[in-house]
Amino acid sequence: MKTYDVVAKAIKAQGVGHCFALLGDGNMHFAGALAHLGVSFTYARHEHCAVSMAMAYARVTGQPGLATVTCGPGLTQVMTGLSAAVRARIPLVLFVGESPLRASWYNQEIDQAPFVTACGAEYVRILHKPRVTRQIQDAFSRTQMSGIPVVIGMPFDLQESEWGNLNVTIEAASDFVPSAGKVFPDPGVVDAVTALVAQAKRPVLIGGRGAVLADAGPSCIRLADKIGAVLLTSLPARGLFHRSIHSLNVVGGFASDTARKACLESDLVIAVGTSLASHSADAGRLYPNAKILHIDTHPIIYQQGRVAAHHHLCADAKIGVDAILNALGDIKGCSSGSHEWRDELAAQQKAAEYPDALPFQVAPDVIDPRQMIKALDQKLPKDWFMVNSSGHCSYYAAHMTGRSADAFLTIREFGAIGNGLSYAIGVAAARPETQVVLIDGDGGFLMHAQELETIKRHGIKLLMIVMNDAAYGSEIHKLRVDGHDETGAAFGQTDLASVARGFGLGGVSFTNLEELDAAFEDFVSGEKAALWDFHISDQIASPVMRRLTGAKK
Repeated sequence: MKTYDVVAKAIKAQGVGHCFALLGDGNMHFAGALAHLGVSFTYARHEHCAVSMAMAYARVTGQPGLATVTCGPGLTQVMTGLSAAVRARIPLVLFVGESPLRASWYNQEIDQAPFVTACGAEYVRILHKPRVTRQIQDAFSRTQMSGIPVVIGMPFDLQESEWGNLNVTIEAASDFVPSAGKVFPDPGVVDAVTALVAQAKRPVLIGGRGAVLADAGPSCIRLADKIGAVLLTSLPARGLFHRSIHSLNVVGGFASDTARKACLESDLVIAVGTSLASHSADAGRLYPNAKILHIDTHPIIYQQGRVAAHHHLCADAKIGVDAILNALGDIKGCSSGSHEWRDELAAQQKAAEYPDALPFQVAPDVIDPRQMIKALDQKLPKDWFMVNSSGHCSYYAAHMTGRSADAFLTIREFGAIGNGLSYAIGVAAARPETQVVLIDGDGGFLMHAQELETIKRHGIKLLMIVMNDAAYGSEIHKLRVDGHDETGAAFGQTDLASVARGFGLGGVSFTNLEELDAAFEDFVSGEKAALWDFHISDQIASPVMRRLTGAKK
């Protein structure tokens, strides 16, 4: 038995069922041994994509993702993905191998530990066979408890050595990770914040991923109904309140005109299970007159350079909300929040043609991105899983409604484009029974278009929707406002449908929406992935972009 066989057994024992990989000298024997043990694999065409796929898989399953790439240049390719996983606190183990111990020279050698820690991840170096299984168990327990990715480096000549007569003791990290249990609030603090809630005239309740994970949605809706609050979510929790008529969708820079109006008028914001990130408050501009109550297991005072909350309730999201509901009881004034106010806002949201009402002139051979998303929202089944990428296009895709938070993924904490296709593949591996849809921009999509081959090879029936403005959208709008030449950010209309067909997939180009019904029927009745290439106007700047640039249009 080789040492890599023991490594594979130890990793499989951690509950790993799927691995995302690109093979090289530092990991290929380990990967083969792991596959032989029955772990399924998605073999990517780029190392960054393997890590990004594992990130999405972990986010959807709630279990640590596993990826493997080779040492040296294989590892250096993943810096963006690894940094993004750190920022998003996604549990992830990355096995990368390491340069051989006995080689006098190795051309791919780098000092891997500083590279990994510069990304914010942890590095575990395995150099002694008796410690192999314990260090692997430790790597998985650390990422499970902290949400910080762990990279395992192990010289590949050590991997290839005979195991010999050493004992093999393999234990699962999950058997030793302590259960933190539920966090219950202090009764005195509950009374204090309940008085604050009861006095609110125009309350807004925001749910984040913590509320999603705690299944706090129904409790939040009951509290909102009790006090007359409108409901909003952070972008990652989009859809948490989709069944409520008083949901105004997402908060922050992506908020609709109506949602923004509600926030600007509010006197109390109840933030449940959300990190209160700068984007969720539109850099602090969104609630000028409101006190902010944060309900979380780790309540925050300061966040990203600003005061994020004024009042705090340390509690599990659902338990904290239920405690306030119980304390409100029949307190006089607990319904002082204006139910008429929120009814008017809900009616305005429903009546609005688009989340952003500013009119634009659109050329005849391109599509208004707002019209495109509205048509897709009406056409695509509500139970299809939506993956929202980053970039200028992501504002529009955020405004698909009536869809559960359990069928939506976005990972934007590092602000990087070029991840969407990989995320969608990772979601498809985690939810093979569910139809997955990616909405991306042409700039980000083309960064890793080689993964179309991965989709074809693995037989993944993915629907890829590209909002093709023939440019890097954010950059051209900024350059135009600054009066600079946009040549470096505008590339022309790539025929992405033909690119997809070249990989053996379906491909349709749209310059209007007349063919959408036919394309949908073809995709549903077919067996292969498809790319829908929507040629959209490059003249329509999203509201968040207009605020960033100071543009009126």
